[in-house]
Amino acid sequence: MINKEVNNVVEALQGVESGMTLMLGGFGLCGIPENAIARLVKLGVSDLTCISNNAGVDDFGLGLLLQQKQIKKMISSYVGENDEFERQMLSGELEVELTPQGTLAEKCRAAQAGFPAFYTPAGYGTEVADGKETREFNGKMYVLEKAFEADFAFVKAWKGDAAGNLVFKGTSRNFNPNMCGAAKITVAEVEHMVPVGELDPNHIHIPGIFVQRIFEGTNYEKRIEQRTVRSRGE
Repeated sequence: MINKEVNNVVEALQGVESGMTLMLGGFGLCGIPENAIARLVKLGVSDLTCISNNAGVDDFGLGLLLQQKQIKKMISSYVGENDEFERQMLSGELEVELTPQGTLAEKCRAAQAGFPAFYTPAGYGTEVADGKETREFNGKMYVLEKAFEADFAFVKAWKGDAAGNLVFKGTSRNFNPNMCGAAKITVAEVEHMVPVGELDPNHIHIPGIFVQRIFEGTNYEKRIEQRTVRSRGE
């Protein structure tokens, strides 16, 4: 067995440099690699291209990198919960490539599987298709989308072992699995590091072959984007 466990987030992010393209898992604030993002802020790397479904909120998640002007370009599908994201986009400070959510997920999965591109009907006839090859299949038009090319993928899982095997929990099983193996180096942070052999092979979501580095994270906040409650009498 190849031991892929590193001691901490500092070792896990060795090699990250300014100007790189990074994938970051999560959906809203659920399942985001909190430790990796915090370390990116401390490293002070800049001119980053970040691939993520969204950019967190103003004071958490990728919003922390936006505050420090470390992100040059965001490739995402949703920007509605981050005022700073909106401000930078409208002012021209931040380059934004809006991508249909399913296409974003598939561009990750295609990179993971080694496919350079794929055809999808999503976005045909809109600005999403501008400058891209289109083709008809069985009477329906499709847009050619290229797989992502990223330097690092940062994902967050519930459990993992030193071999890199991962188990995700709940909504964190969104973009995280598709991003594993979709970049040159995949870094997984986990809530619980368990001994090799403890994970039931039938319950493993991502096998270790897709992961290069793994560490046990600390101090997870797990914030809720929008807390909606109702009175007891309703």
